[in-house]
Amino acid sequence: MLSMKEVYAVLDKHVRYTATKAFLGTKMTEGSCVQEHGIKMLSLIEKLEDLQVGLDDDTYIDVILQSLPPSCDLFVVNCNMNGLEKPIHKLINMLVKYEATTKKSAASALIGEASISNARQGGVRL
Repeated sequence: MLSMKEVYAVLDKHVRYTATKAFLGTKMTEGSCVQEHGIKMLSLIEKLEDLQVGLDDDTYIDVILQSLPPSCDLFVVNCNMNGLEKPIHKLINMLVKYEATTKKSAASALIGEASISNARQGGVRL
């Protein structure tokens, strides 16, 4: 028969396994909100730290960057090239700003293309 200490040790291992699997397996889908993804990743990190999993901040940052969709590849390359040494919450803030900037750029490009298309349809060549 298992002692209470052995029973809780098994439960702790299962909880650690489940939390680690959730963190390592989380992937942001293209087009979803990066802020929500960041909050989810931060909550998983807090859970892992509470469970004393023992990962360092560099590993957490690597996993967060790997969880991003292809549309964030430029951000990831920039972080890796510039040797980003920021706390995790600052990384998430930078990512949110990056998303806002790229959405504004994409919207401006679409408006410009629509203007050119309308001008061409009206017989004006640019």
